[in-house]
Amino acid sequence: MCGCGRLVLIHPQAIIDSKAQLDDNVTVGPFSVIGPDVKIGSGTVIGSHVVIKGPTRIGKDNSIYQFSSIGEDPQDKKYAAEITRLEIGDRNTIREFATLHRGTKQDRSLTQIGNDNLFMAYTHVAHDCVIGNHVIMANGASLAGHVRLNSHAILGGFTLVHQFTQIGQFSFAAMGSAITQDIPPFVMVGGRPTRPHGINSVGMERNGISPEDIRLIRKAYKMIYKMNLRMDDAIDQMEDLAGDSKELSEMVSFLRNVTRGILR
Repeated sequence: MCGCGRLVLIHPQAIIDSKAQLDDNVTVGPFSVIGPDVKIGSGTVIGSHVVIKGPTRIGKDNSIYQFSSIGEDPQDKKYAAEITRLEIGDRNTIREFATLHRGTKQDRSLTQIGNDNLFMAYTHVAHDCVIGNHVIMANGASLAGHVRLNSHAILGGFTLVHQFTQIGQFSFAAMGSAITQDIPPFVMVGGRPTRPHGINSVGMERNGISPEDIRLIRKAYKMIYKMNLRMDDAIDQMEDLAGDSKELSEMVSFLRNVTRGILR
């Protein structure tokens, strides 16, 4: 029934296209629908009433809860039924009513999601987004098209992110944030209007970033937001400060490649 000739745990009331490929120990709940050109890795558990449309690749040991919509057509008026893809890595948790859409040919024709991410209920990942690892999107958080959400970033409930925006690693957005410009790595934002509010030192400490690197990031934050420097001058000073610090060097690299300006 799954087109792969292997043992899978499929509820008899699930509908699996003959051209779908399910690896060993995939579980599919009742009333779920899995279309052609969908490939699902070993150990992934799919609840009831889930719809997965291809071309979509899902890795190993993911948990996909009821009523999720995975790999649907992009919500883009320019989309004209071109073949585009969604790729999801391993050990992601996708909760109820989450929607993850495929890419468009205007970008790379690909929406790409890494490993160990948590997408809480009603979250939305639009076409052509790129998401790293260990990301958390709380209930109702939504990404517009072409957003890059880097590893360990956290978006609070009902956070909205404008199209083409980049969100740096270990950044943190408080509940209800409206993000219309790039957020540098390690920076916390929140409020209405959304503004920067220091660095995510707690998240950095929890993930083993050294006190010295945290000190350097805090100093860099002051250069960006507190010293009234031109951005180019602030970046140059940060680069001189970075030395052997991988974290600060990555922050400098991010700032040299912003596309929408940074939230200040």
